[in-house]
Amino acid sequence: MQAVILAAGESSRFWPMNHVHKSLITIMSHSLIWYAIEGLKKSGIKEVVIVQGRKRDVEKELKDEKFLGIKVRYVIQKTPTGTGDAILSAEKFLKDQFFVLNAERVDAKDFIEPILEKERRTGAKLIILAGKTQTPWVFGILRFKGDKILEVIEKPKPGKEPSNLKVVGIYYLPKDFLHYLKKVPSHPHSLEEAFSLWAKEKDGRLCLINKETLALKYPWDLFGIVKYLTDEYLKSGIDKTADVAKNAVIKGRVFIGKNTKILEGAIIKGPCFIGDNCLIGNNSIVRDYCNLENNVMVGALAEVTRTIIQENTHLHSGYFGDSILGKGSSFGAGVITANVRIQKDTIKSIVKGEKIDTNLTSFGMVVGDNTRFGINTSVMPGVFVGSNCMIGPHSLVRENVPDNTTFYSKFEEVIKKNE
Repeated sequence: MQAVILAAGESSRFWPMNHVHKSLITIMSHSLIWYAIEGLKKSGIKEVVIVQGRKRDVEKELKDEKFLGIKVRYVIQKTPTGTGDAILSAEKFLKDQFFVLNAERVDAKDFIEPILEKERRTGAKLIILAGKTQTPWVFGILRFKGDKILEVIEKPKPGKEPSNLKVVGIYYLPKDFLHYLKKVPSHPHSLEEAFSLWAKEKDGRLCLINKETLALKYPWDLFGIVKYLTDEYLKSGIDKTADVAKNAVIKGRVFIGKNTKILEGAIIKGPCFIGDNCLIGNNSIVRDYCNLENNVMVGALAEVTRTIIQENTHLHSGYFGDSILGKGSSFGAGVITANVRIQKDTIKSIVKGEKIDTNLTSFGMVVGDNTRFGINTSVMPGVFVGSNCMIGPHSLVRENVPDNTTFYSKFEEVIKKNE
């Protein structure tokens, strides 16, 4: 069996973590696309074709990985014009039946067998994974009879939706479906149009799942993915080269990597992953689904909870809750992330100029790569700070800060200077 993995999009709604494709975010020392490939391998897939962008960043990230038992090929989608065009980019390698999924689908292995079972029972060669939604106007929605697909409608207007079943983003397709794709002009929703054309002439079925699937559209979606991967893959263990102080407290499921130091009085409460060459300072606490990649430093008297930290990032004292911190950033002493609103309601973030409800009541900040925070800075819930920024000491950050920006706030005065 084959699978096409889609990794050529611009990930624009994933800012400020979109300097590379979003599937290259690292969790427990592996990229998200690595987990997707491993999951497919466990499901019996023998070959994957990865559709990447011009930067070839996925190929560069995976060049040193050894995927035993599964063949990995790469193709380039020159212009990210949509999923349909991405599938056509892989045409020369496709043989017969194949799966299609996004590169960040770390849970794909949970759905391969139900789809194949649907094929065995019905004989259908085109199967779309479907799930229920309460917001059909933001998805591709299925019109169907029984389990037979009649049409796929992209983002129907509220009140005009044919059902509450959304297209989840995992497809099982025959190679002759490509002929239908070629009949449709290339645009962002050509795949949905091709599905509808197929349904008028041939048998297409939906495979309904009742469990929640993992999407990665916005940065805060990473929290659900980290929880899934931690529950699925994290194994307790302290590397023999790690140095853990006698009075440090390690509770629950915790992994500590090579040459990592846990100093006196530190508390690690799992589940947590701490990579290689990390330092957890005196009397600090790291707890509850934290993911610290290699070369992360947490200084003395800091609290870090439910936070995802990429490699080479350093924190000093302060509070970091429900946050995502990019590579190579630094945070001075006394940095505080506010992660709960005073009103205790859900937190809204600005994405591409639009206010989006995250549906989270606990959500701190998202910070890009190589950004520096001065001492005693505070960040309000749901705020994004870009890459290569400098946040001046004692600043209060109330709104998103673009990439390459120096930001200072003093009392009621806010000064922004684009470098």
